[in-house]
Amino acid sequence: MAFLTLTAAHDGAAQATRMGQYERGNIPAEILERPLPLREGIGKAQEAVTTSSPDAQAYYDQGVAYLHSYVWIEAARSFHQAIRIDAQLAMAYLGLSYALGELGQSEDARRASEKASALSGRVTDRERIRVSLRALQLAAAAQPENQSLERDYRKQFDLAVTKYPKDVELLLLRGHLEEGTHDAPGMAGGAGSVPYYERALAQQPGYFATHHYLTHAYENLGRLDRALEHATEYVHLAPEVPHAHHMYGHVLRRVDRMPDAIAEFRRADQLALAYFQTEHIAPEYDWQYHHNLDLLGMSYQYMGQRRLAEATLRRSFELPSIELSQQLTESAWPMLLLGLGRAEQALAATRALAARDAPLVQALGLLLSSRVLMTLRRMNDATEQGDRAIRQMRAAGAISGVLVPELQLTQGEFLLRQGQPERGRTMLREAVEKLQAEPRADAWTHTLLRLEAACRLTRELGEWSLAREFAEQMRQFDPAYAGTHYALAKAADHQGNVAMAREEYQAAVHRWRMADADFGPLTDARQRLAALQVTSTGTRQEPPKRP
Repeated sequence: MAFLTLTAAHDGAAQATRMGQYERGNIPAEILERPLPLREGIGKAQEAVTTSSPDAQAYYDQGVAYLHSYVWIEAARSFHQAIRIDAQLAMAYLGLSYALGELGQSEDARRASEKASALSGRVTDRERIRVSLRALQLAAAAQPENQSLERDYRKQFDLAVTKYPKDVELLLLRGHLEEGTHDAPGMAGGAGSVPYYERALAQQPGYFATHHYLTHAYENLGRLDRALEHATEYVHLAPEVPHAHHMYGHVLRRVDRMPDAIAEFRRADQLALAYFQTEHIAPEYDWQYHHNLDLLGMSYQYMGQRRLAEATLRRSFELPSIELSQQLTESAWPMLLLGLGRAEQALAATRALAARDAPLVQALGLLLSSRVLMTLRRMNDATEQGDRAIRQMRAAGAISGVLVPELQLTQGEFLLRQGQPERGRTMLREAVEKLQAEPRADAWTHTLLRLEAACRLTRELGEWSLAREFAEQMRQFDPAYAGTHYALAKAADHQGNVAMAREEYQAAVHRWRMADADFGPLTDARQRLAALQVTSTGTRQEPPKRP
């Protein structure tokens, strides 16, 4: 069968920063065109544009501010309001083009860009250049196979920056260009983007947008000290923006401040819920809200607060999503259920995923179903689900894409359970290697919990050498995590290394001090500590080892 024989391709290049945009037309025009007030606390943008109306200028600036925080619905509403006030405001059409493009409405984005071009005869040279650059960008994005269009876009952009070297908005856009993608500008920034952002910061030190993009860039580079510095400034300058709190939490979780991160994710959730209620906008229209819920739930899981994790991840799982990338991260809920030993509930959740519309999401659901069925010892059913998943992946052209680690984790487990240990170990090692190579900062907690699940699986199957190997990889990935210390303790305990086992169990107990009182691994760690009583002769009394 294919599930038994297929070795997934080793090329992970197809893993995108954001796997897919919004489904076309799912956000009603009525929402995007609704009037709105001018708001405070969202960060101040001030870019002088050609208009005689102070109100149009104010709404244009608000639209720019929302663009810089990825609040694309409110950006579109702000630009529409500016246009209602001044129908000749070319730059408002330009901003609208960016907002609609990020919402996946490519045709509407193109039309807005064309309208900006048609009005550009009455604007300044700097504005005219900005309008022309957007037109070049859309042309290049529409024909990615035509490299000459991309080269021309970059050339014209560099000429513009040379001509206006102190233009902050232009410098930020030039930094985005270094990402090599036209989606979610600023999210994938790295070494190439930082110099442009730093130049923008030097021109306007208190600009929230620059701090936002530098937060992403430095986190992506692993410079967490710098990322924290800019995240702190971002949330200070834009305290009413959910994404500002989300990004602060994003970095806090990486610097061993998970309780503080949870507080920021919760604040982002509260702000978003208040916005949805006040503006009568469905939560599924905001990709950030869904993503924030996932990180909040996994952060609770990280702390051993399984009840809160369960409530939050279930809420996220049951929330409709109109973006493929979000649906592909919804494995957190069924995998939590599986980790809690609630296999039948986990199976129901995986089947719900497999019933979604997107082929890749269906494939993910089938892979997870296969894994749950193996836990239930239903190997024939597991094989059938795995075969179906591979057929779905082939049909979607995703055999070398984003689902490869999930496929290899599933196949590796299957091979181990079917008495093919060498092949199974190889497959699991390759899966773990790919998980650790995931470049997105968004995936950090997800990757850690996947590593933990692989470590737990190998212990359960008696693969202690591999369990020790994966525990060491967890240590390299996040030495602060209580689950890392627990995995190291279990491996040391099995080897008879009493001193190391006690030290690691103690570290796990300490770091799970805010966990649920009945959290299973915490209870086990305490019991093992009590059992590892070393006598003066170095012997010990202990109960039988458990996986």
